[in-house]
Amino acid sequence: MPKPKSKVAILNRLQIERKRLEQNLAPLDQEDMLQPGVVGEWSVKDILAHLADWEEHFPVWVEATRHGGKPAPEPGLTWKELDILNQRIYERHRLQTLDEVLDYFHSIHTQFMEFVDSLSDEELLTPGYYKLTGKGSLYNWLGAYANHDKWGRTHILKWMKTLKR
Repeated sequence: MPKPKSKVAILNRLQIERKRLEQNLAPLDQEDMLQPGVVGEWSVKDILAHLADWEEHFPVWVEATRHGGKPAPEPGLTWKELDILNQRIYERHRLQTLDEVLDYFHSIHTQFMEFVDSLSDEELLTPGYYKLTGKGSLYNWLGAYANHDKWGRTHILKWMKTLKR
């Protein structure tokens, strides 16, 4: 039987997936985090920047929807062009240092969680409350964010098994 949907449940899930991801980063050193090839050409650093950038978009999309719009992923893109968004994210962060990306990753996640915590149960749980989600709910979107951290963790773990130590 599925667990009931609630604000507490989604906040816990987001926290659990982030904690699991961070636990898997712990044994990596700076050199490890910069090695390409974790996901395609991406390094661990690139994955962390990717996750943070997506989290940074979420409040922007919700705020735009609150003002009557149905926002695009980024100007000039449709929701069917997420591969282009992902490439833009990579390009935006690829020249940043590891320290810059780690600071970004942690600070954006704090802001993201504060924003999620500020949402009412009605906003989170009501299907179609925001045009952004179509017939779905923000709760479902946030579940995808938790899965995004799980995706990153899974790829990093798989890649870590290939390291020769």
